[in-house]
Amino acid sequence: MNPQNPALLDFRNITVFRGATEALHNITLRVEVGEHVCILGPNGCGKSTLIQTVTRELYPVARGNSSISILGKERWEVYKLRTQLGIVSPDLLASCTSDVTGADIVLSGFFSSTRIFRHHRVEPRLLEQVKAALAALGIEKLAERAVAEMSSGEAKRVLIARALVHQPKTLLFDEPSNSLDIGAQQRLRETMRELAQNGIGILLVTHHLADVIPEIERVVLLSQGRIAGDGPKEELLTSERLAALFGTPVHISRQDGYFHLY
Repeated sequence: MNPQNPALLDFRNITVFRGATEALHNITLRVEVGEHVCILGPNGCGKSTLIQTVTRELYPVARGNSSISILGKERWEVYKLRTQLGIVSPDLLASCTSDVTGADIVLSGFFSSTRIFRHHRVEPRLLEQVKAALAALGIEKLAERAVAEMSSGEAKRVLIARALVHQPKTLLFDEPSNSLDIGAQQRLRETMRELAQNGIGILLVTHHLADVIPEIERVVLLSQGRIAGDGPKEELLTSERLAALFGTPVHISRQDGYFHLY
Protein backbone atom coordinates (compact mmCIF):
# COMPACT_ATOMS: atom_id res chain seq x y z
CA MET A 1 0.00 0.00 0.00
CA ASN A 2 1.29 3.44 -0.90
CA PRO A 3 1.07 5.58 2.30
CA GLN A 4 0.83 8.68 0.13
CA ASN A 5 -2.28 7.36 -1.64
CA PRO A 6 -4.08 5.05 0.78
CA ALA A 7 -7.10 3.08 -0.33
CA LEU A 8 -10.56 4.22 0.67
CA LEU A 9 -11.19 0.75 2.11
CA ASP A 10 -8.67 -1.99 2.79
CA PHE A 11 -10.30 -4.95 4.54
CA ARG A 12 -8.25 -8.12 4.89
CA ASN A 13 -9.70 -11.40 6.13
CA ILE A 14 -12.33 -9.76 8.32
CA THR A 15 -15.13 -11.65 10.05
CA VAL A 16 -18.03 -9.81 11.67
CA PHE A 17 -20.70 -11.19 13.99
CA ARG A 18 -24.16 -9.84 14.70
CA GLY A 19 -24.91 -11.39 18.06
CA ALA A 20 -24.14 -15.08 17.68
CA THR A 21 -24.51 -15.00 13.89
CA GLU A 22 -21.52 -14.74 11.62
CA ALA A 23 -22.71 -12.08 9.15
CA LEU A 24 -19.45 -11.60 7.23
CA HIS A 25 -16.93 -14.40 6.77
CA ASN A 26 -13.27 -13.81 5.97
CA ILE A 27 -13.91 -10.80 3.71
CA THR A 28 -11.04 -9.23 1.78
CA LEU A 29 -11.97 -6.05 -0.06
CA ARG A 30 -9.98 -3.09 -1.32
CA VAL A 31 -11.58 0.00 -2.87
CA GLU A 32 -9.47 2.90 -4.10
CA VAL A 33 -10.26 6.57 -3.57
CA GLY A 34 -12.33 7.83 -6.50
CA GLU A 35 -13.22 4.33 -7.68
CA HIS A 36 -16.82 3.57 -8.66
CA VAL A 37 -17.86 0.18 -7.24
CA CYS A 38 -21.12 -1.69 -6.67
CA ILE A 39 -21.63 -4.23 -3.88
CA LEU A 40 -24.47 -6.37 -5.22
CA GLY A 41 -26.36 -9.11 -3.42
CA PRO A 42 -29.76 -10.33 -2.21
CA ASN A 43 -31.38 -9.32 1.05
CA GLY A 44 -29.71 -11.03 3.99
CA CYS A 45 -26.36 -11.49 2.24
CA GLY A 46 -24.44 -9.19 4.63
CA LYS A 47 -24.68 -5.84 2.83
CA SER A 48 -25.96 -3.94 5.87
CA THR A 49 -23.27 -5.51 8.05
CA LEU A 50 -20.62 -4.46 5.56
CA ILE A 51 -21.93 -0.88 5.56
CA GLN A 52 -21.96 -0.76 9.36
CA THR A 53 -18.40 -2.06 9.40
CA VAL A 54 -17.38 0.76 7.06
CA THR A 55 -19.16 3.34 9.22
CA ARG A 56 -17.61 1.85 12.39
CA GLU A 57 -20.90 0.80 13.93
CA LEU A 58 -19.71 -2.81 13.88
CA TYR A 59 -16.20 -4.19 14.30
CA PRO A 60 -14.57 -7.38 13.04
CA VAL A 61 -13.27 -10.15 15.26
CA ALA A 62 -9.68 -9.45 16.31
CA ARG A 63 -7.44 -11.99 14.60
CA GLY A 64 -3.76 -12.06 13.75
CA ASN A 65 -4.27 -12.33 10.00
CA SER A 66 -7.02 -9.72 9.72
CA SER A 67 -6.87 -5.94 9.40
CA ILE A 68 -9.13 -3.05 8.50
CA SER A 69 -8.22 0.46 7.42
CA ILE A 70 -10.12 3.36 5.93
CA LEU A 71 -8.10 5.98 4.07
CA GLY A 72 -4.98 4.44 5.58
CA LYS A 73 -6.11 4.65 9.21
CA GLU A 74 -7.15 1.81 11.50
CA ARG A 75 -8.84 4.13 14.00
CA TRP A 76 -11.18 6.99 13.24
CA GLU A 77 -13.23 9.46 15.17
CA VAL A 78 -16.58 8.78 13.50
CA TYR A 79 -17.38 12.47 13.10
CA LYS A 80 -14.16 13.07 11.16
CA LEU A 81 -14.69 9.97 9.04
CA ARG A 82 -18.02 11.35 7.85
CA THR A 83 -16.24 14.38 6.41
CA GLN A 84 -14.36 12.02 4.09
CA LEU A 85 -17.07 9.47 3.35
CA GLY A 86 -20.62 10.72 2.85
CA ILE A 87 -23.44 8.28 3.64
CA VAL A 88 -26.79 8.28 1.84
CA SER A 89 -28.99 5.88 3.80
CA PRO A 90 -32.77 5.51 4.17
CA ASP A 91 -32.21 4.78 7.87
CA LEU A 92 -31.26 8.42 8.41
CA LEU A 93 -34.46 9.74 6.91
CA ALA A 94 -36.52 7.40 9.07
CA SER A 95 -35.10 9.07 12.17
CA CYS A 96 -35.98 12.60 11.03
CA THR A 97 -39.12 14.18 12.51
CA SER A 98 -41.73 15.30 10.00
CA ASP A 99 -41.34 19.03 10.69
CA VAL A 100 -37.60 19.13 9.89
CA THR A 101 -36.89 21.17 6.77
CA GLY A 102 -34.59 20.36 3.91
CA ALA A 103 -32.07 22.98 5.03
CA ASP A 104 -32.09 21.57 8.56
CA ILE A 105 -31.37 18.07 7.28
CA VAL A 106 -28.43 19.26 5.19
CA LEU A 107 -27.14 21.43 8.05
CA SER A 108 -27.38 18.48 10.45
CA GLY A 109 -24.64 16.79 8.43
CA PHE A 110 -22.14 19.07 10.16
CA PHE A 111 -23.23 17.76 13.57
CA SER A 112 -23.87 14.07 12.75
CA SER A 113 -27.46 14.49 13.91
CA THR A 114 -30.88 14.39 12.26
CA ARG A 115 -31.92 17.94 13.08
CA ILE A 116 -30.57 21.16 14.60
CA PHE A 117 -30.65 21.44 18.39
CA ARG A 118 -30.15 24.46 20.63
CA HIS A 119 -26.61 23.51 21.59
CA HIS A 120 -25.46 23.41 17.95
CA ARG A 121 -23.41 26.39 16.92
CA VAL A 122 -24.57 27.38 13.44
CA GLU A 123 -22.07 29.72 11.84
CA PRO A 124 -22.77 31.75 8.68
CA ARG A 125 -20.20 29.76 6.67
CA LEU A 126 -22.13 26.57 7.40
CA LEU A 127 -25.32 28.10 6.08
CA GLU A 128 -23.50 29.11 2.92
CA GLN A 129 -22.26 25.56 2.45
CA VAL A 130 -25.81 24.28 2.92
CA LYS A 131 -27.04 26.63 0.19
CA ALA A 132 -24.23 25.48 -2.08
CA ALA A 133 -25.03 21.79 -1.54
CA LEU A 134 -28.72 22.32 -2.27
CA ALA A 135 -27.90 24.42 -5.33
CA ALA A 136 -25.49 21.78 -6.65
CA LEU A 137 -28.42 19.36 -6.87
CA GLY A 138 -30.89 21.97 -8.08
CA ILE A 139 -33.14 21.61 -5.03
CA GLU A 140 -32.97 25.06 -3.44
CA LYS A 141 -36.78 25.03 -3.32
CA LEU A 142 -36.64 22.26 -0.70
CA ALA A 143 -34.69 24.36 1.81
CA GLU A 144 -37.78 25.46 3.74
CA ARG A 145 -40.00 22.49 2.94
CA ALA A 146 -40.77 20.03 5.75
CA VAL A 147 -39.89 16.38 5.27
CA ALA A 148 -43.56 15.48 5.63
CA GLU A 149 -44.32 17.54 2.52
CA MET A 150 -41.59 16.01 0.35
CA SER A 151 -41.90 13.13 -2.06
CA SER A 152 -39.59 10.15 -1.50
CA GLY A 153 -37.45 11.31 -4.41
CA GLU A 154 -37.13 14.84 -3.02
CA ALA A 155 -36.20 13.53 0.41
CA LYS A 156 -33.55 11.29 -1.13
CA ARG A 157 -31.97 14.24 -2.94
CA VAL A 158 -31.89 16.20 0.32
CA LEU A 159 -30.00 13.28 1.89
CA ILE A 160 -27.51 13.40 -0.96
CA ALA A 161 -27.03 17.14 -0.33
CA ARG A 162 -26.46 16.36 3.35
CA ALA A 163 -23.80 13.82 2.43
CA LEU A 164 -22.15 16.32 0.04
CA VAL A 165 -21.98 19.22 2.48
CA HIS A 166 -18.50 18.19 3.68
CA GLN A 167 -17.27 17.75 0.10
CA PRO A 168 -16.26 14.12 0.77
CA LYS A 169 -14.05 12.01 -1.47
CA THR A 170 -16.67 9.27 -1.84
CA LEU A 171 -20.41 8.81 -1.35
CA LEU A 172 -21.75 5.50 -0.08
CA PHE A 173 -25.27 4.83 -1.34
CA ASP A 174 -27.25 2.29 0.70
CA GLU A 175 -30.10 0.78 -1.39
CA PRO A 176 -30.78 4.24 -2.87
CA SER A 177 -33.77 3.38 -5.09
CA ASN A 178 -35.86 1.70 -2.41
CA SER A 179 -39.33 3.29 -2.08
CA LEU A 180 -38.84 5.48 -5.18
CA ASP A 181 -41.20 5.48 -8.16
CA ILE A 182 -39.85 5.03 -11.69
CA GLY A 183 -39.38 8.75 -12.34
CA ALA A 184 -37.59 9.31 -9.03
CA GLN A 185 -35.35 6.29 -9.67
CA GLN A 186 -34.33 7.74 -13.02
CA ARG A 187 -33.56 11.16 -11.51
CA LEU A 188 -31.56 9.53 -8.72
CA ARG A 189 -29.43 7.60 -11.19
CA GLU A 190 -28.85 10.74 -13.24
CA THR A 191 -27.64 12.47 -10.06
CA MET A 192 -25.31 9.59 -9.26
CA ARG A 193 -23.90 9.79 -12.78
CA GLU A 194 -23.28 13.54 -12.46
CA LEU A 195 -21.49 13.02 -9.14
CA ALA A 196 -19.31 10.28 -10.61
CA GLN A 197 -18.46 12.41 -13.64
CA ASN A 198 -17.49 15.28 -11.31
CA GLY A 199 -14.86 13.15 -9.61
CA ILE A 200 -16.70 11.88 -6.54
CA GLY A 201 -16.22 8.18 -5.88
CA ILE A 202 -19.41 6.11 -5.81
CA LEU A 203 -19.70 3.08 -3.52
CA LEU A 204 -23.12 1.63 -4.26
CA VAL A 205 -24.64 -1.11 -2.08
CA THR A 206 -27.82 -2.54 -3.56
CA HIS A 207 -29.85 -5.54 -4.68
CA HIS A 208 -31.28 -3.60 -7.66
CA LEU A 209 -29.27 -4.29 -10.80
CA ALA A 210 -30.74 -1.22 -12.53
CA ASP A 211 -28.98 1.02 -9.97
CA VAL A 212 -25.59 0.13 -11.48
CA ILE A 213 -24.91 3.31 -13.44
CA PRO A 214 -22.64 3.13 -16.51
CA GLU A 215 -19.79 4.84 -14.64
CA ILE A 216 -19.52 1.86 -12.28
CA GLU A 217 -17.05 -0.55 -13.85
CA ARG A 218 -16.40 -2.94 -10.96
CA VAL A 219 -18.91 -5.16 -9.19
CA VAL A 220 -18.51 -7.18 -6.00
CA LEU A 221 -21.01 -10.01 -5.55
CA LEU A 222 -21.90 -10.73 -1.93
CA SER A 223 -23.58 -14.00 -0.94
CA GLN A 224 -24.20 -15.40 2.54
CA GLY A 225 -21.56 -13.16 4.07
CA ARG A 226 -18.90 -14.10 1.54
CA ILE A 227 -17.54 -12.48 -1.62
CA ALA A 228 -18.78 -14.61 -4.51
CA GLY A 229 -17.13 -12.54 -7.20
CA ASP A 230 -15.14 -9.34 -7.70
CA GLY A 231 -14.21 -7.86 -11.04
CA PRO A 232 -15.32 -6.03 -14.18
CA LYS A 233 -19.09 -5.80 -14.44
CA GLU A 234 -19.12 -7.27 -17.94
CA GLU A 235 -17.69 -10.50 -16.50
CA LEU A 236 -19.90 -10.69 -13.41
CA LEU A 237 -23.27 -9.37 -14.55
CA THR A 238 -24.25 -12.46 -16.51
CA SER A 239 -27.41 -14.54 -16.33
CA GLU A 240 -25.47 -17.49 -14.91
CA ARG A 241 -23.68 -15.53 -12.17
CA LEU A 242 -26.77 -13.60 -11.08
CA ALA A 243 -29.01 -16.69 -11.15
CA ALA A 244 -26.60 -18.31 -8.70
CA LEU A 245 -26.42 -15.14 -6.61
CA PHE A 246 -30.17 -14.60 -6.28
CA GLY A 247 -31.18 -18.26 -6.37
CA THR A 248 -33.58 -17.99 -9.30
CA PRO A 249 -33.38 -18.13 -13.11
CA VAL A 250 -32.83 -14.66 -14.57
CA HIS A 251 -32.17 -13.04 -17.93
CA ILE A 252 -29.95 -10.00 -18.43
CA SER A 253 -30.26 -7.29 -21.04
CA ARG A 254 -28.18 -4.16 -21.55
CA GLN A 255 -29.20 -0.80 -22.93
CA ASP A 256 -27.49 2.63 -22.87
CA GLY A 257 -24.86 1.35 -20.46
CA TYR A 258 -27.38 -0.06 -17.95
CA PHE A 259 -27.98 -3.71 -17.12
CA HIS A 260 -31.53 -4.96 -16.59
CA LEU A 261 -32.64 -8.17 -14.90
CA TYR A 262 -35.92 -9.98 -15.57
